[in-house]
Amino acid sequence: MNLRRKSLMTGALGALVAVLALGSGVLLAGAIAGSGNTIVTVRLWDDKVADAYKASFAAFHESNPDITIDVTVIPWSQYWTQLDDDVAAGRADDIFWVNNSYLTDLADDGTLMDIDDTLGSRAKNDWDRAVVREFTRDGVLWGVPQLSDAGIALYYNKSMLAKAGIDAATLETVAWSTDPAADTLLPILTALTRDSSGRAPSDPAFDASAVTQFGYNAGNDLQGIILPSVGSNGATFDADGAYTFGEEGAAQAIGYQVDLINTHRVAPPASESNADGDYARDRFVDGGMALFQSGLYNLPYVFEGAEFEWGVASMPAGPSGRVSVTNGIVAAGNAQTAHPEATAKVLDWLGSTEGNSFVGASGAAVPGVVAAQQAYFDHWGGKDVDVAKFFEVLADDAPTITPPETANFAAVQAAYQPLLNEVFAGTLPVAEGLRQAQDAANAAIAAK
Repeated sequence: MNLRRKSLMTGALGALVAVLALGSGVLLAGAIAGSGNTIVTVRLWDDKVADAYKASFAAFHESNPDITIDVTVIPWSQYWTQLDDDVAAGRADDIFWVNNSYLTDLADDGTLMDIDDTLGSRAKNDWDRAVVREFTRDGVLWGVPQLSDAGIALYYNKSMLAKAGIDAATLETVAWSTDPAADTLLPILTALTRDSSGRAPSDPAFDASAVTQFGYNAGNDLQGIILPSVGSNGATFDADGAYTFGEEGAAQAIGYQVDLINTHRVAPPASESNADGDYARDRFVDGGMALFQSGLYNLPYVFEGAEFEWGVASMPAGPSGRVSVTNGIVAAGNAQTAHPEATAKVLDWLGSTEGNSFVGASGAAVPGVVAAQQAYFDHWGGKDVDVAKFFEVLADDAPTITPPETANFAAVQAAYQPLLNEVFAGTLPVAEGLRQAQDAANAAIAAK
């Protein structure tokens, strides 16, 4: 999840961490001949966190001059395929990021270091409990928590709401429902959608081919849209090692989102959002969308790119209330590393308050180390950005929906995603398409 799907440029960190840049773009681990210097390689997919790592590893190097850390950023779209190939070929980095959906295979195949054994069982006491639980399998923790996505909320364009006569406070009471009498979200989205002539979708003359302002980012976005919608309808995406998103409750939730695109025309066509996972975010940032449902992982992009006043509200409730997904990221140690002691030192640093605080202080993400999280709140508080809504949805033991946790996830996703794209595009009926996608996903699990 990640579920975190950002289109990031591949790169390596600069001179502050004494990066060894190779022409092929592949960073090698080992000791520099005759120097007594060990190189530990780290792989991730987020260039903004990579910038924070740059400063963090510079501080680490000051007290560990015999260890140089090389970092490479692989775009999300290529990350898992590349990692799978590199693990199989024995050339994976010493440390690499892992999310929940890909944990099962990596842990079960013996690819990852046992963190309890490597750093001691007490180390986890300093880390975000939700992330620790998420990455504990068969009683073993398989990574050092680095990021917590918190929950999902609703970014909104203040000017667009004002022009439509909608008080931002109204967003706190909005709910979606398949019962038109109970659906208070659709009327708002209709009021916030406009074509090039300023007409709303409720106008018979509305031109769906010339929309200049969409109301919302309904689409095939697992973390931002699908999982919260399914959870808010009291359903599951997967359960007990099998996929369930074709069952009635999940199908209702996904069908509602599909109708926002193809029937009500208040969200961008799936031909755009299916092809580019960042399309909706970019449309919002460019001033072409009023409401953008997403997580803190997109906050830096909104803050840096939006040239209008914006705010954050709670995500819409569903028939079962607000049920958000929350997703963590860990730094996993390669069990086959040629230098486990140096790798363990870097993992220990990444799991320390000082080491992880650079991530929070940059505002790139919520740190996985609890004591480092205040740096994140201080960063955004200093910029007058209130992030409370992303945490309120998780407060007081609120129900959550988990990201997919089944085996063989790469093959599973490859099996169901094209069918799900067709469902959102309207080229496959919702019930039939979701059932086909679910069957394809479960067949991929069985094929492992």
